[in-house]
Amino acid sequence: MSEYRINGQAVWDIYRLIWIMRYRYKILRGEVAERAWEIIWQVCQAWEVSIIRGATSRDDVHMLVGAVPQLAPAKLVQYIKGRSSSRLQEEFPHLRKRYWRKHLWTRGYFCTTVGAVDAFTHGYCIFHCRTICDPPLAL
Repeated sequence: MSEYRINGQAVWDIYRLIWIMRYRYKILRGEVAERAWEIIWQVCQAWEVSIIRGATSRDDVHMLVGAVPQLAPAKLVQYIKGRSSSRLQEEFPHLRKRYWRKHLWTRGYFCTTVGAVDAFTHGYCIFHCRTICDPPLAL
């Protein structure tokens, strides 16, 4: 995990991204959680972002991703949250009723590099969240 990613122009590390549901509604379960993960996976593949590990609980998403520095973490989160919000509300009408202004996620997110994540934070992701990588990738 301490190895840096390298291409012709840059050297970078892995990002840890966390964001939560608006109003902390606990809707990420069953089909909704599976479909949300599929959409996140598709967006990351489209932008050539590698997902190292991902986890979700009922009201938040945790991800470790490797993305080139030319794609800012803010833009990546914007793409993921925007696409997943619109698609989930199209496919699940009960979400459209609950989130009537098409805002499924909160505006904010948390981002850090992996080197700055302590053992407590890493343990939280492993033990308190359901792993969503198929199969889960070892750190």
